[in-house]
Amino acid sequence: MRDLFPVLRVLGVLMVFFALSMNVPLAVSWLWQDGMWQAWPASMLVTAVVGVLVWFFMRHHKQELQPRHGVILVTLVWVCLPLSAALPMMLVYNQMGQDLSFTYAYFEAVSGLTTAGASVLSHLDTLPVSLNIWRTFLQWIGGMGILILAVAIMPLLGVGASQLFRAEAAGPVKDTKLTPRITGTAKGLWGVYAVFSISCFLAFWLGGMTPLDALMHMFTTVSLGGLSSHDASFAYFQSPLLEAIAFVFMVAASCNFALYFVAMRKGNWRGFWHDPEMRATVGVLLLGGLLVALLLWVKGIYGPLDALRYGMFNTVSVATTTGFATTDYLTWPVFAPVFMLILSGMATSAGSTGGGIKMMRMLILFSQARRELTRLVHPRAVQPVVLGGRVVDNRMIFAVLAFMLVYGGTIVLLSMVLMLTDLDPVTAFSAAIASVHCLGPGLGSIGPTSSYATLTDFQIWVCTLGMLLGRLEILSFLALLTPAFWRR
Repeated sequence: MRDLFPVLRVLGVLMVFFALSMNVPLAVSWLWQDGMWQAWPASMLVTAVVGVLVWFFMRHHKQELQPRHGVILVTLVWVCLPLSAALPMMLVYNQMGQDLSFTYAYFEAVSGLTTAGASVLSHLDTLPVSLNIWRTFLQWIGGMGILILAVAIMPLLGVGASQLFRAEAAGPVKDTKLTPRITGTAKGLWGVYAVFSISCFLAFWLGGMTPLDALMHMFTTVSLGGLSSHDASFAYFQSPLLEAIAFVFMVAASCNFALYFVAMRKGNWRGFWHDPEMRATVGVLLLGGLLVALLLWVKGIYGPLDALRYGMFNTVSVATTTGFATTDYLTWPVFAPVFMLILSGMATSAGSTGGGIKMMRMLILFSQARRELTRLVHPRAVQPVVLGGRVVDNRMIFAVLAFMLVYGGTIVLLSMVLMLTDLDPVTAFSAAIASVHCLGPGLGSIGPTSSYATLTDFQIWVCTLGMLLGRLEILSFLALLTPAFWRR
């Protein structure tokens, strides 16, 4: 249990830092006079006081963080920070004279920070603007990862920062030092993220959105989160131009941000275009969108241009785990929404803001399968798994196989638990997949035109667990449950 002490010290600092982020909705509430400004200082104070107290009692535990500490801290951050994020939501609803249960508030906060984009709230168009800003801003800070942001800007975390970075980053990027110091790598990634964010905001604004809508939808586009300030989601705007802008940024954000950083730093984009994972990601997104568009045209659902517009946008939105919708795609031929749901598991790169399995793991699995087929024909052949001209270490292959086994088991287990509560199989299975992929909308009663409010409280908690497992990439969380982890 002594491993918890240095972790709690850093967690206390992060809570103070997280409290400061509430200045964003506070400023919006004050400027737009939505009448809810009292909720934000109160939430900020509670979060900061708790953080200071935790830090104060653990301040003497300054030992360097080890890899095991990184795993514990990442898990605690993604479980505990939603508690703070949920508090202002409940206070705002209380000021509105309505009741928002803790279950709903925590689910909404987890959905925001994990960039899942699932929601239990309704009448979004009439919610106080500060609350909508907070919901979408949570996705923006959760997109690149709040711990990576902390490593980038907080000198206090300079000692042991590499362990936090490796525990938080997804896929192979966790072992990549883009700069001599890990803090420089974190700053670089967030720098690219900031450039994307500013560009996306300006594009939405110039494309016809109001400044507030442009800000909120920028938050949820570059983070591939998909929450909206409108019940109709992206269909509210009815603008092919805005859809095209969102399409471009969703595809861009689904690629590895480390590649952008290296290309911008060196002024050479050759390595970016030659990266096998990037080419596979973009190729799957574009070909998948074209396939759905072709199906919609052949089936006579839309004309050729509308089929291309709706097919490409909604397929890419779901496949990148964003979750924006411009129409109810559950009314399309059943192949389309199921195909889109399957794509959400693989069509984002490691080091991107998207969820799911990550394209890198899929490429490793395909290469390993090809190697095993070759061995059946040529048992003595020596054929290493190669990606991008580099041999993939067998330890990484074994890690991918272990991840896929646990991933599949998690999907099945969550689905069975949901069906045990009498939820229909289609909704249960899609809810499990959408939660673990951090996607948001699923099939059945949680489609793009409905919300998770149709589920019971227990079912919502199951989906909340799924989102946390998906954001933690499952293995990190499960490692904490093993006795061997705590005996070391």
